[in-house]
Amino acid sequence: MTAETTSTTGGETGPSGGYAAARLHLLTKEEQTGPPRRARLARLTDDWLTGLLGDGPRPARAALVAVGGYGRGELSPRSDLDLLLLHDGSATRAELAALADRLWYPVWDLGISLDHSVRTLTEAHETAADDLKVHLGLLDARHVAGDAALTAELRTALLAQWRAQAPARLPELHELGRERARRHGELPFLLEPDLKEAHGGLRDATALRAVAASWVADAPRQGLDAARNTLLDVRDALHLTTGRATDRLALEDQDQVAEALGMLDADTLLRRVYEAGRTISYASDVTWREVSRVLRARSARRRLRGLLGGRPARRTPGEERTPLAEGVVEQEGEVVLARGARPDRDPVLPLRAAAAAAQAGLPLALPAAHALAAADTTLPVPWPAEAREQFITLLGAGPDTVPVWEAMEAAGLITRLLPDWERVRCRPQRNAVHRWTVDRHLVETAVRASALTRRVERPDLLLVAALLHDIGKGWPGDHSVAGETIARDMAASIGFGAADTEVLATLVRNHLLLIETATRRDLEDPATLAHVAKAVGTRSTLELLHALTEADALATGPAAWSAWRASLLADLVKRVSAVLEEGGDPPRPAPSQPSIAAERLAIEAFRTGAPVLALHTRPDRAPAAEPDRAGEDAEPEPVGVELVVALPEQPGVLPAVAGVLALHRLTVRSAELRGVDPAGQGQVLLLDWRVAAEYGSLPQAERLRADLVRALEGSLDIATRLAEREAAYRRPRRRLPLTPPPRVTVAPLGSKVATVIEVRAQDAPGLLYRIGHALDGAGVTVRSAHISTLGANAVDAFYVTGPDGKPLAGEEASGLARDLERALAG
Repeated sequence: MTAETTSTTGGETGPSGGYAAARLHLLTKEEQTGPPRRARLARLTDDWLTGLLGDGPRPARAALVAVGGYGRGELSPRSDLDLLLLHDGSATRAELAALADRLWYPVWDLGISLDHSVRTLTEAHETAADDLKVHLGLLDARHVAGDAALTAELRTALLAQWRAQAPARLPELHELGRERARRHGELPFLLEPDLKEAHGGLRDATALRAVAASWVADAPRQGLDAARNTLLDVRDALHLTTGRATDRLALEDQDQVAEALGMLDADTLLRRVYEAGRTISYASDVTWREVSRVLRARSARRRLRGLLGGRPARRTPGEERTPLAEGVVEQEGEVVLARGARPDRDPVLPLRAAAAAAQAGLPLALPAAHALAAADTTLPVPWPAEAREQFITLLGAGPDTVPVWEAMEAAGLITRLLPDWERVRCRPQRNAVHRWTVDRHLVETAVRASALTRRVERPDLLLVAALLHDIGKGWPGDHSVAGETIARDMAASIGFGAADTEVLATLVRNHLLLIETATRRDLEDPATLAHVAKAVGTRSTLELLHALTEADALATGPAAWSAWRASLLADLVKRVSAVLEEGGDPPRPAPSQPSIAAERLAIEAFRTGAPVLALHTRPDRAPAAEPDRAGEDAEPEPVGVELVVALPEQPGVLPAVAGVLALHRLTVRSAELRGVDPAGQGQVLLLDWRVAAEYGSLPQAERLRADLVRALEGSLDIATRLAEREAAYRRPRRRLPLTPPPRVTVAPLGSKVATVIEVRAQDAPGLLYRIGHALDGAGVTVRSAHISTLGANAVDAFYVTGPDGKPLAGEEASGLARDLERALAG
């Protein structure tokens, strides 16, 4: 029998019996639940204990104090009673023992767990100073009975002590939270979460109250109280349905708890718990970041005062703000909006800020997230090219994508951008292999895929497929089939062309095909290989599916990936690739011809023997990386600024032009370099670039031309200027652990007239200049180049020849690729 069903002392007419009956009625008969029931249970218990204290003699100055959860008035059915018997030290031991027996024994007789202590004010202070957990409990001290002035004196002194010791105590409290997270995991992603101890649980919510009491920082308030009450409501139901004082929501109890709370099923219960845990864990992360910032600032001020000999330091007019992107700056280790940013007029700003934060390895500041969420702007459908590129950059940032994504999720920005995300948000996966909820698994898969982007021709498609591969799990039926339709719609909304959309749909539909075939089918059977080849269609899609399969397995958990599975998968891909090679991939579209305006520039460059250029915004139907969309019937979209440069052929053109663009803070989105013969008398190089200004301000065309002339003459030291600018704006950045190193290869069947060098690397200011400088230093001639920036990834191809104008020999080409890879990695 539980304490809720019987009383073992005092009879139904005694004080304990009356309390037991009233307690039982409150917990099982009355309809009132949630915070009101917990508060009533606390008041009922207060009245009972007050009666026990008043039933006999007691010292002149003694008080019964509730601490911990009972002090907060949050009594669950099986909660401990945390009680402190406080006195002024004037009573004898016998008097205190008699008083304690009068209080403690009735509690034990009812089978209620009791955490009790008897202390003077001095002893309470000393214990709190020695034991952080005791101090935390006493911060919630609440008077129950006896001398109220004594309780008030305790509370006042302990709060003052807590605030004075905050610089030392708060880091200790933070470490306790991290240790709990290591032991109990993250509540939003556990199939059997500990509602109290896991990260994002009730302990973290209590720690946030302690931080607020220190006056060092305060937690984000939005949704926090509701999240804490959700977890308390679930714990109440768990106690009542199991009859045990447990905080672990075990699988076998979830259906009963869901029914007790009036929820549809256990999955609905878990999703509600996960949402609450995510709110608390995000608030906790934001708060501890603010605590660290404040304590660092205080420590720096103290050191500065010491160096100045006590003289006050001169205050700077404002904090240092380092530009990261248009409308986005770094301030005090966080990403915030620039003072001139207009979220209400810039629908791409949320993605731009998120991409900048993830690429810099910095958190997105809470005020920035709130400002972005408050702006009543939505992206047009399909998204403009810049939005798509920033989205891909965010996905490709590696592990630093996760905290930025969580910040956007907490602000409601993700479902605003991707309405279909709501179906998978906080959705549990009842599979012991999976570590994460569906939504977090999708983000983790993108994180894993970011480490594999050098292996594929289209890293943007890999990253988006990674994010969408399980999107169908929010719908009935086979999630791969449902996901194919959803992914097709989402890809079109994001702004991908028809061909790329079909590739993404194919990847989502078949994301389990390779691993299931490799582990369950006979790879010697031609029918098996033919089936896979027919499903994927092309070698480029097979390449993407291979990388997606590996990223999916790595993001699932340790049991989903092994060296054995990797070898089987690689063998299958090799065999299917051979089948596809026999059939041949569809031919690539022919390169587009120069426009009439570009030909006029080429004629002018040939006539004057000097560089000429044109810089203007132009509409286009798609980025240069998607030539297959050129014939679609679609509304044009602005994709950036077109820069066309024509100049007589000479050494060093590529590094000179790329370096000048980098100096003027122009980011290269795509580019083509080719040779033309406008007058039939000599070669002119024509460079067609699509660029974007880093901070929204375009340079004047004449300044670009003047700097290009100086660079070609050798009077402009580009390398030194770039190094000086980097040093001036250098800030500490963490290297992304899963960002793959540059990869340079020789295309096996690239061209009969030139050697094709393919470069895949993380995009960065000056990258194209470094590539061009290295190729120029190697003594090769760049006949043509095709530059693509897909999110944060540069995917470039350079057609080069030797001094004799012929393709490089095999070993010479391989050596050039190795040297270029080392130069870019250095």
